Amino acid sequence: MKNFDLSLYLVTNRDKLTDEEFFKTVEESLKGGVSLVQLREKTAPAREVIELAKKLKELCHSYNVPLLVDDRVDIALAADLDGVHLGNDDMDVADARKILGNEKIIGSTAKNLDWAIAEEKKGADYLGVGAIFETKTHVKTTRTSVETLREINDNISIPTVAIGGLNYDNIDILKGSKAKGISVVRAIMDSKDPYEDAKKLKEKVMNVL
Repeated sequence: MKNFDLSLYLVTNRDKLTDEEFFKTVEESLKGGVSLVQLREKTAPAREVIELAKKLKELCHSYNVPLLVDDRVDIALAADLDGVHLGNDDMDVADARKILGNEKIIGSTAKNLDWAIAEEKKGADYLGVGAIFETKTHVKTTRTSVETLREINDNISIPTVAIGGLNYDNIDILKGSKAKGISVVRAIMDSKDPYEDAKKLKEKVMNVL
């Protein structure tokens, strides 16, 4: 499933949810328009994450949406996921490409133009650029301006997704940035109505970008 749509990219977070609530939240968001899902599990044991990934892949694929995993090339292989997203402390994109081959999606993170050009040359399929705003997730963030995001998009050929603290109320800032979508965590995972919130987000993304 190499074809992918970055318009509404959900990064998962199970912190406050039971397994039942977790899968229900993801499914409702898929119904609402989420176009790509990344399973992010920073602390769970590998065996648990592999089982979770297999179940989540089945759900995502039933909506024709690819599933990636954060950081873990081994888990992407073990669960036969659609790909992986790699940060700057994870496996190098070029090394991951050797392991996963050309059919899997490999995303990378970039915060400036030089970094973005380097990741494209290594074989990344898309870049997550940010953080546009400070985030409350477990990941340490450094702000990246919308001007830098636009500069990156003017100088690379692979698509970008804007990341970091984005929600319905603040994504207007991305107008003219040439990003292909937004990545969200809490805007959907913490939602009381993930279907409705995903639907509203998707509609606004399509108008802004």
